Amino acid sequence: MQKRTFLKAKWINLLMLNYEVDPDILKPYLPPGTVLDTWQGKTLVSMVGFLFQDTRMMGVRWPFHVNFEEINLRFYVRYFDGKGWKRGAVFISEIVPKYMIAAIANTFYNEHYMAMPTRHEIIPIDDSQTRYNYGWKYKGQWCRLEATVNNTRQPIIPDSAEEFIFEHYWGYNKVSENTTIEYQVEHITWQTGEVTEAVFEAPIAKLYDPAFEPWLTRQPQSAFFADGSDVIVRAGSRFNSTAL
Repeated sequence: MQKRTFLKAKWINLLMLNYEVDPDILKPYLPPGTVLDTWQGKTLVSMVGFLFQDTRMMGVRWPFHVNFEEINLRFYVRYFDGKGWKRGAVFISEIVPKYMIAAIANTFYNEHYMAMPTRHEIIPIDDSQTRYNYGWKYKGQWCRLEATVNNTRQPIIPDSAEEFIFEHYWGYNKVSENTTIEYQVEHITWQTGEVTEAVFEAPIAKLYDPAFEPWLTRQPQSAFFADGSDVIVRAGSRFNSTAL
């Protein structure tokens, strides 16, 4: 039976910079019962910036919590539910501008939200390119995630790197050493745009974990952009499992 809707929103203008990392640094975050998912033998994490629009939590448009930015750091896992493999994402950090959003998500899904000042810019360069910029303020310092995107859109090609990054319809969070929260995310397949001149600047060791600094200060393995769409996040459920 389909679970009740927890959140409805539009996720738009998704910018994703993808970095190869040592899989060992992700083990403390790995939810029990899941295994790391890799792309061509590489373990990837993604720095993601995007916009929430027309947001409803539990059916309510909360005043001043409808349209806002999110910047997150995530990685990719698989979970075998006894019938087949599910591909999902695990969030190491999620930044939003409103405390209530962070508090609700952390309470219901054991997420890792933090509330900070955020901002974004969409700057047309010419008829063929647009610059997208996401910023968040950490201890007085503005951080940024930005790139130039070609205005031409194309569908995601099956078995492509874009499909690996974008096509995850499950979320998993570690609750304890043997308990995991699972929730479903629903949206159409997105249209993508070619990315150039990608930039990520932040105090990585302080904002995330010192183990990520050698990896996230390198050039990204890839950078992708998607227009986004309407999204539904279903209510989560817990399961107990021994980590594989």
